[in-house]
Amino acid sequence: MELKYPIILKIGIPALVIAGVLFHLIKRKVAFRGGIRAANTEFVRELPEYRSYHIKQIALRCILEVAIFTSIIASLILIARPVKTETVSNGTKKRDIYLNLDVSYSICYLNYDLVDNLEDVVRSLDGDRFGISIYNTSTVLYVPMTDDYDFIIRKLEELKRYFQLQKEYMAYYPEFNVPKDELEHFYEVSEELDYLGAGTLIDNMRKGSSLIGEGLASCLYSFPHIEDENRTRIIIMSTDNAQEERAKPIVELDEACKLCGKNKVTVFGIFPNEDDFTQASNDYYYDYDYDKLANQMKKAVESTGGRFYKQSKTMSVKDIVKDIQQQKVMEVNEITIKKLVDKPVIPAVILIISIIIIIIVGAVILI
Repeated sequence: MELKYPIILKIGIPALVIAGVLFHLIKRKVAFRGGIRAANTEFVRELPEYRSYHIKQIALRCILEVAIFTSIIASLILIARPVKTETVSNGTKKRDIYLNLDVSYSICYLNYDLVDNLEDVVRSLDGDRFGISIYNTSTVLYVPMTDDYDFIIRKLEELKRYFQLQKEYMAYYPEFNVPKDELEHFYEVSEELDYLGAGTLIDNMRKGSSLIGEGLASCLYSFPHIEDENRTRIIIMSTDNAQEERAKPIVELDEACKLCGKNKVTVFGIFPNEDDFTQASNDYYYDYDYDKLANQMKKAVESTGGRFYKQSKTMSVKDIVKDIQQQKVMEVNEITIKKLVDKPVIPAVILIISIIIIIIVGAVILI
């Protein structure tokens, strides 16, 4: 056992000893004052009853002084805070995982497969926290960081429904030549899409679509207590990196990744396969270079210490999710830490016993 504040005893004990010595010296020198003096008391002092009573009083006063001295020492020890350094297991190193989805319609196929495969990942979590952030023009915190896995699964199911509806909607695009007998269904799909994607297209006409850097940065600062380094933080991001800004974004993708690296957040990026990208480009009249966008995203993501994945015929979303789980940053290791543990029991018990003795002996002396 050690003391956290040993200076208390280094100052307190010498002061206590000096005070005790001074008390006895002053007590001896104090002259008799008041009362009526009695002569020839030697006879009384020789009586056995007197001797017995005198010895008893001396013993009680000695016990009282020792108890007072002990109680003060015990109090000083408690103030000095007795502690013990112990190595304790802190369970396992837990992770905070955010799923960050670009919910523009062009990657609905990738998003559907990703959400579908992540359901099993969430079911296997134990103590880790999971959250979902979705964005297009603006970001919506779809699921704040939580370990309520049943709730997360329900929200993932909602997102699967959302991306399935996007697929249906895309079947009518770009001509929107909707047969009359399908108009009612088309309007129902559109209405449900507006509901599920609410909040992701705020100020779209001015700012544009698929603002990837802003979406990633918003997700980053959704981590609770971002300054806490005791948890591993991970973002799994899906996007085609085809940003259609109408005004200069607040944050670009490379800048957002630098912020992630600065805050020790690892980003895993998932890019759609070339066939789906080409089809979306034709539907939306895009004029983007697939390889250029992929390389830009790869460079940005890997700067955080994460990995870049490109969906393909040989690398399915299921394979990607499995590989992410096998990355070192995703490992869950048992950790131990050294910490100071308070040990006040012994001095506290001594103090209590001393106080009880002081009360009892004081009462006996006064009787």
